[in-house]
Amino acid sequence: MTKFIASILLILSLISFLSLSFLNDYEMNEQVITTLSGKITAEQKPFVVQELTLLKGKNFGKIGFYNALQSTWQKVNIGIEAHNLQNPDKKINKMEDSKDLNFWAMKYAGASFPTKQKGFLFWLLFVSTLVGSLLYIVPMFWDGQAGIKNNGIFHSKWTNKGIFGSIIGCILILFYIILYFFPSFISEQIALFDTPRALLSGFEADRWYMYGWLYSIAVTVMGVRMFAKYRHNNYEKLRTASVMFFQLAFAFAIPEVLAVLNQPYMQFHVAWPLDYSFFYEYRIYDYVGNADWGKTGGTMTFFGVKTGILFLVWGLLFSFIAIPFFTYKYGKRWYCSWVCGCGGLAETLGDPFRQLSDKSLKAWKIERYLIYGVLVFAVLMTIAVLINFFTHDGFGFAYSLRSWYGFLIGSIFSGVVGTGFYPLMGSRVWCRFGCPLAAIMGIVQRFHSRFRITTNGGQCISCGNCSTYCEMGIDVRAYAQKGEDIVRASCVGCGVCAAVCPRGVLKLENAPIDLGKWKA
Repeated sequence: MTKFIASILLILSLISFLSLSFLNDYEMNEQVITTLSGKITAEQKPFVVQELTLLKGKNFGKIGFYNALQSTWQKVNIGIEAHNLQNPDKKINKMEDSKDLNFWAMKYAGASFPTKQKGFLFWLLFVSTLVGSLLYIVPMFWDGQAGIKNNGIFHSKWTNKGIFGSIIGCILILFYIILYFFPSFISEQIALFDTPRALLSGFEADRWYMYGWLYSIAVTVMGVRMFAKYRHNNYEKLRTASVMFFQLAFAFAIPEVLAVLNQPYMQFHVAWPLDYSFFYEYRIYDYVGNADWGKTGGTMTFFGVKTGILFLVWGLLFSFIAIPFFTYKYGKRWYCSWVCGCGGLAETLGDPFRQLSDKSLKAWKIERYLIYGVLVFAVLMTIAVLINFFTHDGFGFAYSLRSWYGFLIGSIFSGVVGTGFYPLMGSRVWCRFGCPLAAIMGIVQRFHSRFRITTNGGQCISCGNCSTYCEMGIDVRAYAQKGEDIVRASCVGCGVCAAVCPRGVLKLENAPIDLGKWKA
């Protein structure tokens, strides 16, 4: 009965959250125009203000306002083109990408209940979601005998690619598409998060702040579920606590504190090439300072060195020294299952779907082509960006290459597919098939790491639990039956295969220095 009430509460919260997009009206007024004009360049401002003024006094629905804004930006560009023809020595850049301006316009121009009552709606939905989640999860702590349970997981329509799981997958995919490409259509949802951000830092929320909140809530709530499900396994509890800590502190809280202190943006636990924009010129200028770009390099110093320089050095050391060293010592697990935000979401939110990963040889072949293909793409893109930066050769090819990488890999692969496909292909789609940092660590783990999963083939009863619940699509049972140690490049050392083994056949450990006998 408790789970039923919790399910109803969660479903109502989700429906209410999604429906906000359809409950608002929009009105353009002087205050909106003034605020919005602060988001554009001084040269474009007269053209934008002139066209936005024509929308004053009208009431719009969502689609009508969106179309009106699109028409407005087209007229602005026509006006700028006319100006440039008349003043060839004082050309003004046209408005190329209007999705962010559309979003800010809709956020500021909201005139109905979702906007006027955004503070009340935030706390109502936040509390109802939290209460519903806890009501559903907490009873699991007292759910019968000790041990990990996956009762009914292949019969549930949520977790066997059934109708409910497919609906959740479609919602996730649609959410990511809208978040990346059409944020104006979720302006009401984003505006809700003005309430906590204003309270904590004094800033207003944008789409990435809302995403950070939702991401952190998902990792925290589903992390509590992990504690309940794996409560008799200390390794699983420790790594769950670790990914929750790194998400809440390093991915969410610390960057927000840096913004309040007017310091360069930095997520200290993310390394290149997962952080593919680390070598972009605006990031480098953010660290070293550049007056032409309005970058200071940080307003604080430590022993006479600006924080931006320290952040840059940290990023380089972490990416090229710490990552290979700790992967040699502990395998990929120290990062992929204990630190990484992508892995943290997969291990918590994605845990109910881990059994859906494809264990076939065909999937393994595709995995190797894709993940190393993405790594090559990331390396070539970064080389082009750095050449462009040091030669000051404009944007050109490097800019196009990084735009395509950001679109195809940063948005579509890691976001839309990487998370949206949890209920369809398992929880580690991005980590297994696309993450370039996982590819680098996988090479180290495969040939030079001391980490392995040892097997005792004589004790294996071929139950298949290990293979079934391997989120990386490894046929663990095949290794166990032959008594072979597992050193696959894709293994993230989550330890679930060992945790669900009824005979204690599998064990996570570090190898001696002599690695020759288990490289094969």
